[in-house]
Amino acid sequence: MAGVKQLKIDVNELTIGMFVSGLDRPWTQTPFPLQGFYIRDREEIKELRIHCNHVYIDVVKGSGPVKTDLKKLAKAPVSKKNVRADSRARVTDVTPIRVRRDVYTDVAPIEKEIGQAKALHQQVYRAVGTVLSQINVDGQHVPIKETKRAASAMVDSVVRNPDAFTWLSKVKEKDEYTYSHAVRSAVWAILFGRHIGLPKPELDVLAMGVLLKDIGKTRLSRRLLENTKRSPDDQSSYEKFVEYGVEILKELPEVKPRVISVIKTHCERVNGSGFPAHLRADKIPLLGKIAGIVTYYDETTNPRNANPLSPSKAVSMLYDVRGIEFQEDLVVEFIRAIGLYPTGTLVELSTGEVGVVVEQNFERRLKPKVVVVLDATKEELRAPVLIDLAEDDKAKRAKIDSGKAVAGELEFIEIAQDLKPGTYNIDITDIRDDYIDRKSAKGLLARLKNKFL
Repeated sequence: MAGVKQLKIDVNELTIGMFVSGLDRPWTQTPFPLQGFYIRDREEIKELRIHCNHVYIDVVKGSGPVKTDLKKLAKAPVSKKNVRADSRARVTDVTPIRVRRDVYTDVAPIEKEIGQAKALHQQVYRAVGTVLSQINVDGQHVPIKETKRAASAMVDSVVRNPDAFTWLSKVKEKDEYTYSHAVRSAVWAILFGRHIGLPKPELDVLAMGVLLKDIGKTRLSRRLLENTKRSPDDQSSYEKFVEYGVEILKELPEVKPRVISVIKTHCERVNGSGFPAHLRADKIPLLGKIAGIVTYYDETTNPRNANPLSPSKAVSMLYDVRGIEFQEDLVVEFIRAIGLYPTGTLVELSTGEVGVVVEQNFERRLKPKVVVVLDATKEELRAPVLIDLAEDDKAKRAKIDSGKAVAGELEFIEIAQDLKPGTYNIDITDIRDDYIDRKSAKGLLARLKNKFL
């Protein structure tokens, strides 16, 4: 029995708590972006029944089809002592998160939200920048309230339309790395929190904590901050920024203890390999775990003094440390939240054409809306072309189902790969502005027709 791990199971036998480790078809043909996830609710079972006849479940990670003694099936549990000795040991003694899927269902049009998001983006940058610049001035009042208001408004914007703020976080700003990293990380955190249904007050705490998580770096030297290849002594000195941040914010009565908790724990890892307290598993609060994941992701896609990785490669790196440094189901849900191809990602399609992801499809994450700007020979199109991959797929399948076309005659368009920012000298800012202008004009025409016709 000790060798049993994967079991083939009919989709009608699936239950909540199982861990799906394989499908009867390629993952790219389904809405599930990862090779492995826990079943959290009935909707996921319904989705699996639509796409698959049978799946494979991991009875060590999740529950089995019948009552199973998982202790006998699994290897001997790793002790806390062993976790410290082996940083790659998998962590299983964490409480699964509860995902609430339908908390934020209303989505504002991106062309309406982008204006508010743009102004708010600058407000957030000013607020964070002012805090960081004044934090070391003796006797100077630190304007935390402005940051608090900006963080809360930022949450509201992302809840209304997740794509609007994501667009803005993708555009390179000329501010210091720490500022832009904090804002981008906060965007990812709110997107994630929105996805799993965190209440608005929790999102406010999370946003505030992530915006201020690096405040202690104001006490570090520039050499220490910019040197990414640190000696053990330098690394030890660098890690003190978390303690410095906690010290600074404890002196500010406007900052809630729970916000400070996010800052205090965002560098901890569930296997105990983090810092400063080497907390592990559920000793790390949920918001601290989320802050750690979004920090890792943004530092991978936007590294200091290094070339950025494509989103899919960053996701792959994050996926590799699931259940080791970060709680496994949190990693899975984070990748579901942002998609393999976040808004603003440069992609190459299966046709050879190149474009930019401009809007997400929250039902089918691998089928977003893409503005194509280069043809299959990588020549610039005379005019960009918008393709809604989900609608294109739906229309072609409908033709086959109705007998108007035969399977194999139609070309189903997929995202073949994502590309590093700057590939082919494509300026995503211009594409974004053109797309939003076109949507705004289209919306205005529709409103005028409704009014006068």
